[in-house]
Amino acid sequence: MAETDIDDLIDIIEKEGNLDNVPTNIPMMPIRDVVIFTDMLLPLFVGRDKSIKAIEEAAKTDRYIFLSAQKDSDLETPGQDDVFQIGTVGRVQKMLKLPDGRIKALIQGIVKGRIEKFEKKRSCFKVKVELLKEIDLKDKELGIEVQALMRNVRESSEKILALRGELSGDVGLLLEQIDSPGKLADLVASNLRLKVQDAQDILETFDQKKRLAKVNDFLSRELDLSTVQAKIQTHVKDEISKTQRDYYLREQVKAIHRELGDGDDKLIEIDEYNQKIKKAKMPEESEKEAFRQVKRLDQMHSDSSEAGIIRTYLDCIIEMPWAKSTKDSLDIIKAAQILDSKHYGLDKVKERILEYLSVRKLNPSMKGQILCFAGPPGVGKTSLGKAIAKAMRRKFVRISLGGIRDEAEIRGHRRTYIGAMPGRILQSLRQCGTNNPVFMLDEIDKLGNDFRGDPSSALLEALDPEQNSEFSDHYLNVPFDLSNVLFILTANMTDTIPSALLDRMEVIRITGYTREEKMVIAKKHLLPRQLKENGLIRRSIHISDGAMESIIADYTMEAGLREFERKIGTICRKIARQVAEGKKGKFTVTQQSLTKFLGPPIYLIDMDQDESQAGLVTGLAWTEFGGEPLYIEVSLCHGKGELAVTGQIGDIMQESARAAFTYTKANMDKFKIDKDDFDNKDIHIHVPSGAIPKDGPSAGIAMATALISAFTGKVVDNKVAMTGEISLRGRVLPIGGLKEKALGALQAGIKTIIIPEKNRKDLYDLPSSLKKKLNFICVQNLDQVLEVAFLKQEDSQIDDDKQEEKYSQIDGNNLEENEKLDNDLEPNNTKDSEKEFTTESEMED
Repeated sequence: MAETDIDDLIDIIEKEGNLDNVPTNIPMMPIRDVVIFTDMLLPLFVGRDKSIKAIEEAAKTDRYIFLSAQKDSDLETPGQDDVFQIGTVGRVQKMLKLPDGRIKALIQGIVKGRIEKFEKKRSCFKVKVELLKEIDLKDKELGIEVQALMRNVRESSEKILALRGELSGDVGLLLEQIDSPGKLADLVASNLRLKVQDAQDILETFDQKKRLAKVNDFLSRELDLSTVQAKIQTHVKDEISKTQRDYYLREQVKAIHRELGDGDDKLIEIDEYNQKIKKAKMPEESEKEAFRQVKRLDQMHSDSSEAGIIRTYLDCIIEMPWAKSTKDSLDIIKAAQILDSKHYGLDKVKERILEYLSVRKLNPSMKGQILCFAGPPGVGKTSLGKAIAKAMRRKFVRISLGGIRDEAEIRGHRRTYIGAMPGRILQSLRQCGTNNPVFMLDEIDKLGNDFRGDPSSALLEALDPEQNSEFSDHYLNVPFDLSNVLFILTANMTDTIPSALLDRMEVIRITGYTREEKMVIAKKHLLPRQLKENGLIRRSIHISDGAMESIIADYTMEAGLREFERKIGTICRKIARQVAEGKKGKFTVTQQSLTKFLGPPIYLIDMDQDESQAGLVTGLAWTEFGGEPLYIEVSLCHGKGELAVTGQIGDIMQESARAAFTYTKANMDKFKIDKDDFDNKDIHIHVPSGAIPKDGPSAGIAMATALISAFTGKVVDNKVAMTGEISLRGRVLPIGGLKEKALGALQAGIKTIIIPEKNRKDLYDLPSSLKKKLNFICVQNLDQVLEVAFLKQEDSQIDDDKQEEKYSQIDGNNLEENEKLDNDLEPNNTKDSEKEFTTESEMED
């Protein structure tokens, strides 16, 4: 009833209106979001031009206006089809023009009407209306059902108003004085919160009984909603009252405990937090933030969700090792002994660690260093970090960065998020309990990035010695000093590491191990570890040096040691089974018995490389797993002089092939190549293993040598490998990864390597054992390459004679010779000087 003045309504209803004076040609005003009923008094704010003109025209005459609801309230300029045909004739009681141009009008509903015709449409609507008068029913004419409906409507209306707190005596009097079911239905409907369509449906229902029944249905639904709403409000009010009461009682209990000298649980908790913060010895800024959070916790309810978040934060910030650190062991000689006992070789890495300890001993305030171990898998990067931690007597922490794409993994989540936690760096420091561990960030080259941020950019602050003294984590939101941490990063390759991040590291390359180094490592570390893991004792098994060399050469092809250790583990498991089955004695593994444990050799020299050929050259390639030989083949066939390059090689090697071809063609007179060969023959350069992508700037001289060999028919020595890029003038350009390539060549049985002259300086870093086994020839131009690579005429003839002799021995008519050859090729040759696998009771195959 907020929109209707009750006294005015009583006067309106009691007054017998004379409807004969109501005109039928009157202005029409569309109204939005409301339906006007008869006897309804409603203030309207009129702002649309047509509506303002309709009000003004009605005010000039007898103040009557037709009010019809819009079908779509969003329309600013409704047409004659956009309003309902049935509406209410109203009378403008008061009108006031507002400063903003709008009009405030108080309008009273008089009688229902139906639009018969639109007389005027331009400036404002003017319609011809059919008045729809209702007949007032007397008490005698009202049936029992209608009277019951009227009583139910009155009672439901009073209940709703009572639930809303709007019931007064005047309202009850008004409802009792209305004896017409139609007027009662209109009055109640005008005060219900009905949708426009529902209100219009009631307005268009002319049967008073049906209209009252519809209003009664809406009243019942509204009564249920109001009841539930009142129940919810009462429950909320009770909860608030209970909370206020509990808080008041809790404060009283606190006051009583203070008087008695005792403390409640919350006071004890707050006191414990304060003491822990003082013991943590935080920096001033962090301590201030911690005390501020404790004060917040003290002011809120213990069971609130926010209190739990603050407790988690306080536990985290207190447990951070602000002032806890381990004392470094700065005994350089002892540190060197520990490093030597854990790792064989890697002299350059060990030297760098001992230098760091020496400087640390002389300058204890030195900032932490950031080292990056780059090398193939299995060369001992992670285990070397553990050895460094042991040598320095520091704790060792390792996290893997492979596949991390979210910046929050490094910097942490902000506390506004549910389940927020610190970044992985601070989490690891919290778990290890010291602020100066050896911290290994593994697989730094495999970081990712996406819409959640760039973790490599977040690492810049942590790894920069000039910034990490105030590393900011989003969760803690206070600076933490990382300058005492010795960060060690590992990567298989540095190409994928962002340049800004790479600039903050000292890269130490661990290229791989020679066969001799692998032999020593196997005896000192790998074999004892596998014996322990498989439950065997050291004296129960012996693997001969020949068997070890065969495992390295024939069963593995890697720069590291993982596959090598797996093969040793396979042998140990097979022996462990024999022991478990009751076999006793000492088990000896020789080169001849190796096939019983590991099967036939896996890595064999390519068949084409058994002999020297024209158009076949051995190059050298660098991969993230180490170095390996790269065979380049060239074939000529009749055609139109087209060049084809295959083998899934990248753009750089494609350019190397074209440069080599251009150099060969430009110097055909020098190499005595017939010009017709370039015009009438197609040239096909192929790099085998076509399923493996290959690229890099080091195959130029190999391709040029293969091209010249194919055109001239000169044979290339199969024991010579080469690496280097070529220019169009025949200069040999420098390359990278020399040690890895040298190890790969040695693994493949190659004895001579041609390298660029500018790579002579890299020979200094190669192990002396490697330089003794390989003959490195430094060249400046391709002429020097060809001089070494091509076999001399007599050498070539000797190779041809050997080849003919070899094939002459394989005569299908001589069965005895064939059987002998098969025995020579049998891997399990019993003529070896070493004793086969033996036990006290012979082991079954």
